[in-house]
Amino acid sequence: MIINRHWVLLSLLITLMITGCRAEDTRGTPTLDVYKPPTVDPAILEFQATEAAKLTAVSLPTPTPVCSNNLQFLEDLSIEDGTVVAPGEGLDKRWKVHNSGTCNWNTEYEVRLVAGPIMDAPSPRALYPALSGTDAEIQMHFTAPDEPGAYRSAWQAFAPDGSPFGVSFFIDIVVEAQAATEE
Repeated sequence: MIINRHWVLLSLLITLMITGCRAEDTRGTPTLDVYKPPTVDPAILEFQATEAAKLTAVSLPTPTPVCSNNLQFLEDLSIEDGTVVAPGEGLDKRWKVHNSGTCNWNTEYEVRLVAGPIMDAPSPRALYPALSGTDAEIQMHFTAPDEPGAYRSAWQAFAPDGSPFGVSFFIDIVVEAQAATEE
């Protein structure tokens, strides 16, 4: 009987174990829900669109592209270097230059005396307007000094911010008292 009791207990235990393994989960089977975004009030969407339009309509500063200034001397068009002139003679000097920078020269650009005698020429004076990549002619009127001797006057271009650029260009003359009688 004891063996029967053990058998019964053992059978009962095995039955409970088997039944326990097959028991269904009472928590339920997980399901995949489809994401549903939150609903937005149409008034909020309209407000956001209006504000975005206002920001777009605001005149934001447009960045100015940085350009570079440069002047290349090409040739003397009048009064070659070393030309002999009479004292006090009026001189019409012209230089051919090239705007080799990327900035366009406008009326804010100047030519200034940087070395030598001014010889009655205006300094500063407006630089001839020229588009980037084009040639220009600079014309200035000088008066030869009254004293005989060699004179060299150097001129240079200046940007609107006051910075010099390019190479200097010159008027280079020799004043001789007898130059007026040779003609």
